[in-house]
Amino acid sequence: MTYDELLNLVSSKDAPRICADSRLVKTGDIFVAIIGTVYDGHDFIDQAVANGAKYIVAQQPYHCKDAEGLPFCDLLQNGAQVITVADSAKAAALLAQTSRGNPALQLTNLAITGTNGKTTVAFLVRSCIQNAGEKCGLVGTIVYDTGAASFEAALTTPDCLTIAERQSQMLKASSKYMVIEASSHALYQERLAGINFKAAAFTNLASDHMDYHKTKADYLAAKTKLFRALSPDATAVLNKQSPEAKQIAEQTDAKILWYAVDAPADLTAYIESMDLSKTVFVLEYAGQRQKVKTPLLGRYNVSNHLAAVGLCLAAGFDLETIATGLSTLKTIPGRLEKIDWAGFSVFIDYAHTEDALKSVLSTLRPLCKSKLRVVFGCGGDRDRTKRPRMARVAEQLADFVIVTSDNPRTERPEDIINEIITGFRSPNSQKIAVEPDRKKAIELALTSAAKDDIVLIAGKGHETYQIIGKAKLDFSDKDIAQRYLRKRK
Repeated sequence: MTYDELLNLVSSKDAPRICADSRLVKTGDIFVAIIGTVYDGHDFIDQAVANGAKYIVAQQPYHCKDAEGLPFCDLLQNGAQVITVADSAKAAALLAQTSRGNPALQLTNLAITGTNGKTTVAFLVRSCIQNAGEKCGLVGTIVYDTGAASFEAALTTPDCLTIAERQSQMLKASSKYMVIEASSHALYQERLAGINFKAAAFTNLASDHMDYHKTKADYLAAKTKLFRALSPDATAVLNKQSPEAKQIAEQTDAKILWYAVDAPADLTAYIESMDLSKTVFVLEYAGQRQKVKTPLLGRYNVSNHLAAVGLCLAAGFDLETIATGLSTLKTIPGRLEKIDWAGFSVFIDYAHTEDALKSVLSTLRPLCKSKLRVVFGCGGDRDRTKRPRMARVAEQLADFVIVTSDNPRTERPEDIINEIITGFRSPNSQKIAVEPDRKKAIELALTSAAKDDIVLIAGKGHETYQIIGKAKLDFSDKDIAQRYLRKRK
């Protein structure tokens, strides 16, 4: 069987099920061997066949263990057929879309990529579209929302099978639009293949995921794949104040819409005021002006608003409708989310890179009337190079720093903390404390806070768990802070 014949088969009434996890394969299924972040699906073809797979899609020839003299097999002894393709990840994405009736073709698809800001932009886009009276599905770091139901997100960008399934559910819920966060891992692994995007936005590029991409050039190349795939009728919404955006612009056939904060561009935002409760700015586009009042703080969040505006403009919405939609959104879980408390302010934020931590602390610093306190750690089994850099940022911008554990995973929390500490210029300073127990670290920050202080609890944001070893334990920065503050009151 050829791959084209397999595509026809999955579009038929009694189509076989598509599976990319050999453990879940059942009799008659199609198993697609995909090279993933940790595992290579080709290593599990035997297990898939043993579980009853009828078709194997692979990008590497399958070497038969019991067929002497044969370099590879295209028909296994149990009758399973091997279909060799150039890229099994792309093949899986197209199979997924075809099996669901190509839902991507029936939606206006919008995407955001960049190191920081993806979630905020996605929530803003959805708010604008909903304000216009339309339904918009959302797939991202916090939630997969189909318009009829919400699912807790497992990955920023899920596998292609999950995307196709969620898109199909969006259509059943009468959604006409989908906004999706495009991670560098997902783009590199072709999870978004087969989706035609009306527009895609780029926020910024900071050093992250060096454990996977190895170099910043490779990291940027993965992000750029989204824009290289855009058609000439699509729009690339690019941050004029990000140096990397110029490189992306050179590699896309799409129309380009440049945006910038307090600087000339196709789309500009001029900040009028900012305090601990709101940011006020004016949008300018094509001779039009609209004022926006948002509870989201920071210059970087104004830039995120512009990315969302650009996507909505490309989708056909007018500036007035968009501005109202931006002002309507009250909060985004774990994104500089404020906990009300008399006397001092507490913020929960997902900042887990040096750039994100710098942006948040730089936003809070001029708004703080007294001491700025920060609690942060770094995740285990992830990019180790950012650990000392995050320490330097915290030391420079905060008055008091508490280093703690984040999601240590299979690393020892003490080892992670020791690597963080190497970034401090004065590790023995009275302004720096170490408390490996994250719950105690949060309580220490809140206990020591006084009138007009600001406490930032950074790194985990919306997450309701902590991963220690292989265990995923219940843990919420927000819940712990709220419980302690109620007790203190």
